[in-house]
Amino acid sequence: MRYSILIVAFLMFNLTGYSQTTSGQEDRNYWVNILSQIADPLLNSMSKGELKKNMPVETISGVPNPSNARTTHLEALGRLFVGMAPWLELGPDNTQEGQIREKYIRLMTESINHGFNPQSPDYLNFTVTRQPLVDTAFFCQGLLRSPKQIWSKLSAKTQKNILNALQQVSKIKPVESNWLLFSAMVEATLLELTGKCNMHPIEYAIMRFKEWYKGDSWYGDGINLHMDYYNSFVIHPMLLDILEIMQKHNKGETDFYKKEQLRFSRYAEQQERMISPDGAYPVIGRSIAYRFGTFHVLSTAALKDLLPTTITKSQVRCGLTAVIKRHMAIKGNFDEHGWLTLGFAGHQPQIAERYISTGSLYLCSTVFTALGLPVTDEFWSAPYEEWTGKKIWSGNPNVKLDKAIKL
Repeated sequence: MRYSILIVAFLMFNLTGYSQTTSGQEDRNYWVNILSQIADPLLNSMSKGELKKNMPVETISGVPNPSNARTTHLEALGRLFVGMAPWLELGPDNTQEGQIREKYIRLMTESINHGFNPQSPDYLNFTVTRQPLVDTAFFCQGLLRSPKQIWSKLSAKTQKNILNALQQVSKIKPVESNWLLFSAMVEATLLELTGKCNMHPIEYAIMRFKEWYKGDSWYGDGINLHMDYYNSFVIHPMLLDILEIMQKHNKGETDFYKKEQLRFSRYAEQQERMISPDGAYPVIGRSIAYRFGTFHVLSTAALKDLLPTTITKSQVRCGLTAVIKRHMAIKGNFDEHGWLTLGFAGHQPQIAERYISTGSLYLCSTVFTALGLPVTDEFWSAPYEEWTGKKIWSGNPNVKLDKAIKL
């Protein structure tokens, strides 16, 4: 009997890569270690002006110099930054983690200096193709999430270079889809940083997303509903951040902002229920190569204190940790030099769309936004708690009913 119990415990640990005895501090250390593993090749290279020299550009085409090479480096920086920024914003302190943050704040600011310096070998493309609009918007979202530790620590010259780049990118016309939010994000960032912007792209994007709302927290990506994770990758996070800037600058849409907060919370609730007992989740729709970036909304809801009352911060932490460990248990997520590879669980180039390249993959960083919560927050200090998927499949009678929202 004793051996049977040990075998069951061993199998349960290996299914999830996660033990019920793991503390919140251990989970946090694990998150920091994985984020560091993802960030190191990119920031160590770009902080020296060597990103274009060192980063491979892998695409489904397999050709040595794909067209994506013109935009992949901006993708890499912007997408890593948006997920890393809340953690960096905590700033340095005397703890081991605080000293690690200090290192990454320095690497990020040095990388940004190179990326926006026209004389640097790593100067980024803000004008060729329409793709720079996308990833400048992610970069902007990162700036909004780290105003003290990144934006304020950049030199006046770099700040001016960034504002010039935003003006260039604002000329790119978006398509009628989630891309409207990229234009709106660029303008909202200009509003925050300079006090003025072109309000039309913001107002137009909000008008469209009001029209495209499909119910129970889901927006269409354009007029049609897409069964994918773009409500988490882009739509909810950017819409909420834009509306927050509007409230700060008295630009209206207060009622829609309150409504979006409730929709954001509901979508986070749905995401938490998508996590299976072993940390897996449905592999559906496009851009699944962004891996655990799928849970951008759930992690951000914890950061912004927008989780619904039906779920606790500790069960979100434990569920997300199980997801991260499930992905990381598969070999092949990184090449021999530590760069992310095309794939969902390991190296799977055939699952990547034509628009995806190595730089695109760094949107996986958005699962780590809850690292912006201090170590003393309940998210990290509360003990292990099963997430909904684990509770319900173990026969736990204390699982709450799931209900749609009607707004």
